[in-house]
Amino acid sequence: MAVTTTQHIEIRKNRRGDDRAYISGTRVRVRDIYAQSEIHGKRPEEIVAALPHLSLAQVHAALSYYFENREAILDEIRRNDEFVQLMRNKLGPGPLEQKLKGTDASDAISSG
Repeated sequence: MAVTTTQHIEIRKNRRGDDRAYISGTRVRVRDIYAQSEIHGKRPEEIVAALPHLSLAQVHAALSYYFENREAILDEIRRNDEFVQLMRNKLGPGPLEQKLKGTDASDAISSG
């Protein structure tokens, strides 16, 4: 069950049971808006142009939520990165990565 924290932001559990901040009524995470703004350098108007189902108010609310909860959002990103690395270590490279490295399993079969 979602807990709405503001008019535009709600907290939902992800599949692992961790709390995540989303723009209400969408599948867009606050951290996605943070990434577009802070990492990719997009202005709020550019984010809305790229995600036209969002309003400018929603984007500003997501950025406001990020700045009020910066450490929690950055910690969420760190935990996600650690989980991805754990899965990569456990499962090895995926099919695309294998193909890009030229180690596709089908190559070994066809050359043998």
